[in-house]
Amino acid sequence: MPEIETLSDVCKLLGDKMRLTILSLLKERELCVYEIVELLQTSQPNVSQHMRKLKAGGLVKEAKKGQWVFYSLNIEDKPFLNEFFQYLPSQKEKVDAISCEDLNCCD
Repeated sequence: MPEIETLSDVCKLLGDKMRLTILSLLKERELCVYEIVELLQTSQPNVSQHMRKLKAGGLVKEAKKGQWVFYSLNIEDKPFLNEFFQYLPSQKEKVDAISCEDLNCCD
């Protein structure tokens, strides 16, 4: 059972629309920063700021592939989020419609 402070911190992270949308996208698959920027139609510094907070909160992990950073969900150790994530709207169509190859990034 998570402690109140942990739950409070997670709820703060989930309370931001942009971060919640990012988590919903990552629920579908691992994404590079540029894909997230394109999907959200926002700036790279804005996405990076949100990713830094999500990573610090332990909700996402990053993997470097060359010069690019790829993000994925990191909620295996947070079973209390499993049911919550079932209620996030599917972003599958959006995520499937974009790729690093199409965006000419991550080479």
